Amino acid sequence: MEPRIAEQLERRRTAVAAAWSLGDKVVLIGAGAPIGIPGRGDLTYPFRAHSEYFYLTDRNRPGGVLAFDPQEGWVEFVAPVTAPERLWSGAAPLDPEVVTTDAMKPWLAARRGRPVVWLGVAPAASDGGDRDRTEELRCALDAVRRPKDPVELDRMRRAESATRAAFAAAVPFLRDGVSERELQVELEAWALRAGGDAMAYDTIVGGGPNSAVLHFPPSARPFRPGELVLIDAGAEVEGYASDITRTYPVDGEFSPEQGELYEVVRAALEGGIGRCRPGVEWRDVHLGAAMTIAEGLRSCGILRGRPESLVESGAAFLFFPHGIGHLVGLGVRDAGGPLAERRGDPPPFPNLRIDLPLERGMVVTVEPGIYFVPALLEDPERRRRHQDEVAWDRVDALLGFGGIRIEHNVLISDGDPEVITADVPLLH
Repeated sequence: MEPRIAEQLERRRTAVAAAWSLGDKVVLIGAGAPIGIPGRGDLTYPFRAHSEYFYLTDRNRPGGVLAFDPQEGWVEFVAPVTAPERLWSGAAPLDPEVVTTDAMKPWLAARRGRPVVWLGVAPAASDGGDRDRTEELRCALDAVRRPKDPVELDRMRRAESATRAAFAAAVPFLRDGVSERELQVELEAWALRAGGDAMAYDTIVGGGPNSAVLHFPPSARPFRPGELVLIDAGAEVEGYASDITRTYPVDGEFSPEQGELYEVVRAALEGGIGRCRPGVEWRDVHLGAAMTIAEGLRSCGILRGRPESLVESGAAFLFFPHGIGHLVGLGVRDAGGPLAERRGDPPPFPNLRIDLPLERGMVVTVEPGIYFVPALLEDPERRRRHQDEVAWDRVDALLGFGGIRIEHNVLISDGDPEVITADVPLLH
């Protein structure tokens, strides 16, 4: 293992141990096991070790367990390499100093009678331990995981570099007759060529009305002149993700209406990034973006009323129906959610993925959008509720417009936030 990685693993484990108050409890963190694909013989889904295990071991091998005894420290039990693994996948033998899971049974026997708390993936034979205590320890671990260390940031920057190359290769494919899937293939091929290990999540490509579907899986539908194309994609490097969204016109130029709404989204993006500073509540970043979108839609003649009222009533969220972003890092959704004391108290905005104050070292996505989603905008109850706030004749004319989303990854620092995806340019 590289010295810098070993150094960070030691720092992470020390920080986590300090964050826990265990008494005589023992903690076990399971990597998990491959999950079989139903009906596909012995095929499995691609394996990803549980993030809690990976963060503290930097090992993406199934079957492992990281154990912590507050009286004696950490022990990593690694699943032995089997003969079938060597035959079918060419798995390399483990280093001789590695402790295998064969030693785990006597280790636990020596601690019989002490409470055990499972994190990561608990084996099916386990009762899972004290669930309240599990949640408490998980929240403390999440708090340690959120600020990114130099090893993590290096991997994220490499993932961003691969994603940047992918977007640069994909943009020339935005022409009449090219399909969403063809663009996906080109983008993903370049992400891998440029150093990505894999895609961090399923690539989203939506053309025309499909761009209003938040997570649209690419289809055989061809692009047409005058349409918008929304691309949301990111490479992964050594477990760490990039997450970038851009929206482009097929023929290289926005129509006046498209350009006007794009600038509203861009203003919400820039305002959101500017608010990303230590101590700022994430819900306030979201609220600021929602206010910008409400004001922009009012200026475009789509909404009526004061921006504050349009946000409070939910009229603005007919067009901005998701949260402003989420934590990104070890996976595309990283240690998110609300603070422990806010659980069970949902924030006053739809689909907000995190609800906590920002702190130095966090990396967040900022990804405002405006969408014309028929499922929302054709709903009779929503039309009744917002009959005086929405220019429904304008909306009806725009139901095939699609959607616009722009997304950057932002590192929170002591000074101005750092946009680590700035090299993937926006349209001007």
